Amino acid sequence: MYVCICRAVTEKELQKCIDENSCTKVSQVKKLCGAGSRCGKCIPWIKKMLKESNQREK
Repeated sequence: MYVCICRAVTEKELQKCIDENSCTKVSQVKKLCGAGSRCGKCIPWIKKMLKESNQREK
């Protein structure tokens, strides 16, 4: 499933970006894979994924 339509970033690609780079902020994701850097409609989904990833690491 595409999370970011503008940058064609899938949920799987986004999760990989978050995990491999230990992302904790939307700004990191924007810089690394481009998701959230255009219209911003995917930012709530990115925040949700970051939160879930952070909880798994604890």
